Amino acid sequence: MTCRLPLTVLLLGVGLSGSVLCAPLDTANAAKDDFARTRFEFLDANRDGVLSKYEYDSDVVFETADRNRDQLLSADELQAAIGPQPADAPTAPERMIAVDLDRDGQLDDAELRRALEMRFSWLDRNADGGLDFDEMKAGVGARVRP
Repeated sequence: MTCRLPLTVLLLGVGLSGSVLCAPLDTANAAKDDFARTRFEFLDANRDGVLSKYEYDSDVVFETADRNRDQLLSADELQAAIGPQPADAPTAPERMIAVDLDRDGQLDDAELRRALEMRFSWLDRNADGGLDFDEMKAGVGARVRP
């Protein structure tokens, strides 16, 4: 299941790296398109051109990121899952603030599920229950706030 690890990058609203955001417009747009296409194709398990809520699943995130198997994601586990980031990118604890409802510095299944459902709903602009590529691409680099 470690092949699903890049899912956390998208699901928790990481977005594009600072170097892409500072690139010339055409380069930034091409990088955004490439990033969105890579993520979309990776997540579209059944290759139907639409991401379902099942394909956008928190169980996968927990299974791959919860390294100590305590059913909680710490900031360190989240950072390991996200991987190297630009110096100006938010830290894992900063990314967790909006969804860590009990403020314990960790994400439990309910908190992560809420975050993923919130992001999925926000990305699903036409409210059809699935994400097409254009919806996914429109959300790349954007942060969702509760």
